[in-house]
Amino acid sequence: MGKDTKGFFRRKWFLRIISLILALFLFMYVNGSKSGFLRQNTRNNNQSSALMSNKSVTLRMPLDVTIDNNKYIVSGYPQYVKVKVTGPSALVTTTSNTQNFKVYADLSDLTPGKHRVKLKMSGLNSELTSKIEPQYINVNIQPRKTITMKVTIRLSTRDLDNGYKLGRPHSDIQTVQVTGSRDEVNKVNRIIAFVAIPHDAKDNIARQVTLQAIDRNGQTLNVVISPTTTNVSIPISAGSQSSSSSDSSSSSSEESEETKSSSRTSSRNDSSDSSSETSQSSSSISNEDSSSSSRNQ
Repeated sequence: MGKDTKGFFRRKWFLRIISLILALFLFMYVNGSKSGFLRQNTRNNNQSSALMSNKSVTLRMPLDVTIDNNKYIVSGYPQYVKVKVTGPSALVTTTSNTQNFKVYADLSDLTPGKHRVKLKMSGLNSELTSKIEPQYINVNIQPRKTITMKVTIRLSTRDLDNGYKLGRPHSDIQTVQVTGSRDEVNKVNRIIAFVAIPHDAKDNIARQVTLQAIDRNGQTLNVVISPTTTNVSIPISAGSQSSSSSDSSSSSSEESEETKSSSRTSSRNDSSDSSSETSQSSSSISNEDSSSSSRNQ
């Protein structure tokens, strides 16, 4: 049996089958490795392509204005502008997330008046290209001016529906600083603290009110008020109608008491007069009886 088994493994066809099987396993292993390598390379190439491809994004950026703020006031420019950034995808994404650049208008060399200024940019990566929208802005440069003005309290009504009366309003701030362009500050007519009064108010009113600068026509002006708010207190008391009603009630009560007292006095006088008349009548009758008996005698 042992010799037959050894002879079986030594036969040519058996060795050929084993060799074929091993060759197939080796072929499948090599192809699998190549496919995995190719897939990995393809993935890496795709990622590299994605990182290196161009991308565009539009950002909303604040506009900085360069000027001596202690001397001048600038108006007319937009607070934000749009910037279109184009370049490698990775850089564009990073720039969009960080926004580590700025858009500005340099007005430091300009004189007071109206100007058309080109916007500039700084801090943007050199590999990126950009476009600002709008590219030019119109500005109005005016000398800065500050004045001091009194605060005026304005009430929405002076009359209440329930007979109560408003007292004199009081503000904890008497004067404020008004700052702005010279032309705008010169238009300021009053600084008002407007207080809305409910028509059915009965208790004292306390409000924190935002101050407003208005011109002669009542239009609000674009100036800076410091401080911006004030605390207003308004006393409320019972009005003249309530007092008149109270006085009327008191007078009616007094008149009623006087009437009752007069009635009692009159009644006593009437009783006294009646008693007197009765007494006089009795006396008269006695006298007549006496006279009659004297004549009879």
